[in-house]
Amino acid sequence: MPQMMPMEWLILYAAFLTSFMLFNIMNYFNQPPKTKTTDKTNITTDKVNWKW
Repeated sequence: MPQMMPMEWLILYAAFLTSFMLFNIMNYFNQPPKTKTTDKTNITTDKVNWKW
């Protein structure tokens, strides 16, 4: 029935949109959190007295 075509396209669009959004949300939240590194390197700076 041609009268039902816009509704079918809308349902198809909604199905693809929801599956795309769910796929992206699952990939975003599936990544483990990055651990902080406790290795701190001290930067040594030599103070220079400038005589102008």
